Amino acid sequence: MTARPDGSQVFHVSTALVGQTLVGALRHWIPEHSWSQIRRLVQSRRVQINGNLCLDEGRRLTEKEVVKVLANSQAPPPREDDVRIRYVDNHVVVVEKPSGITTLRHSEEQHWPTRRRQLQPTLDELLPRILAKRAASDAPRPKRRGDRGGARKDERVERVRPPGLRPVHRLDRETSGLMVFARSVDAERHLVHQFRKHTIHRAYLAIVQGDIAEPLTIKTQLVRDRGDGRRGSTKLPDVGQHAVTHVRPLERFGAFTLIECRLETGRTHQIRIHMSEHGHFVCGDKVYCQPLFQKPLVDRSGAPRLALHAAELGFVHPHTGEQIDFQQDLPPDLAQFLDKLRRDYREKTVS
Repeated sequence: MTARPDGSQVFHVSTALVGQTLVGALRHWIPEHSWSQIRRLVQSRRVQINGNLCLDEGRRLTEKEVVKVLANSQAPPPREDDVRIRYVDNHVVVVEKPSGITTLRHSEEQHWPTRRRQLQPTLDELLPRILAKRAASDAPRPKRRGDRGGARKDERVERVRPPGLRPVHRLDRETSGLMVFARSVDAERHLVHQFRKHTIHRAYLAIVQGDIAEPLTIKTQLVRDRGDGRRGSTKLPDVGQHAVTHVRPLERFGAFTLIECRLETGRTHQIRIHMSEHGHFVCGDKVYCQPLFQKPLVDRSGAPRLALHAAELGFVHPHTGEQIDFQQDLPPDLAQFLDKLRRDYREKTVS
């Protein structure tokens, strides 16, 4: 067990505890807590596995997983009202994903009953309900006595088919920003082709550790396991996936930099890995803040969460062939964090 300065406790799953339930392992690690106290820790949103909140008391643990007991409860998951629809038709839907929600249900969670899923919903589970409500509210109202019928000339009644969603990419739980879902097999095929050809336009905003003065391009081969169970880059020939990230500094604060990252390829955790390996890990990143076989680097930024946001998304519409583009500013939590860094930097330079 490792006690952190923030009051949290970190436990590593040993061989002896493989296959044990989460509450069983916690009872082993914290014997002074009763079974009911252990269950309350999980129910009160204070337990993470590998950096992700876990509410499943019966979750079976695997070797080398990291269980963290937080000093305070995590915020509740986003609600339907927190997901904003930017564009929808019968072929695609573009949404603003809030931080704190997983894009898709993990394979080991597919068997969860409905009640357990509702405690920790995923974006692909929320969206059908959101779209169904939107379709119902946009549907023409029955004509009443005195009505002249139909919508007013300045109203646009949107008629879309019942929702069907096919995810074609994903964002990490803590990453916010723009996403597109396909709503038909044909649209899915067209969008997947664009992603594979790397013609989808995507740009991210990130706040990273350190001072980046000049634009740079990072090219590496990414592998699932760099040697310690984490994803990373390899120098072995003909191994891994080619990954390219173009980085441009936007604003510098001495010890931190606001950057724009444009993806030439879209690999899992690409920006987080590239920035970390370049010596500038993303503020709030609790996974890629640790160089290979070294101690984790200290994050003194005070970031409220992973400071990464999908700010731009553009693609060719799979039905019309039209190029459509979307932008989203930093959400309030990261905007406030950025303002704090600006104030702190001004105070230091003035003094």
